[in-house]
Amino acid sequence: MSQLIIALTGGIASGKSTVSRLFSELYGVCVVDADVIAREVVAIGTPALAQIASHFGLAVLLSDGALNRGYLRNCIFGNPTEREWVNALLHPLIQQRMIEQLSSCCSDYALVVIPLLVETGVPEYVDFVLVVDCDAEQQYQRLLARDGITESLAKSMIAAQTTRDTRLAIANGVIQNDQGLQALEQTIAQWHHHFLTLFEQ
Repeated sequence: MSQLIIALTGGIASGKSTVSRLFSELYGVCVVDADVIAREVVAIGTPALAQIASHFGLAVLLSDGALNRGYLRNCIFGNPTEREWVNALLHPLIQQRMIEQLSSCCSDYALVVIPLLVETGVPEYVDFVLVVDCDAEQQYQRLLARDGITESLAKSMIAAQTTRDTRLAIANGVIQNDQGLQALEQTIAQWHHHFLTLFEQ
């Protein structure tokens, strides 16, 4: 396992995927992404997908047997009880897979991308929390453009997450993602240098 583990988090559509991709592409940093793992643990044939189908009914499956993410999203974002049920099922599976993947990371430091870090708690193996931040209007517009969803669903998805202030309160560092790609790359370069310095201590 890498000697330094950085947790990367941020609100929905804040730019976490772009930031983690740049760390990986520019500096060869090992990235473990909870969202990617979340898709793997509900792939066709997995026990978790079978439990979801049993709980929500066959409408939660597509014709090929894969998870209908849009249907599940509509079921849980307006219903805290159902969202908690899904989280209780998936989060332990995701955490276990994350630890397994981190154990094989060999870059000087590793990034573990955890969108719901505030909600689920900072894992004990994390050394530093880095928050990707942008203002609420940018977040809203990016979400509409990215997912092609209705305005009301976008608002409810943002509202379902913890507040921006709460995320920033747990941050050891912040990447402000509101000035375009070039500025973002410069900021990431600075953080990369900082993390190498921490690694060497």
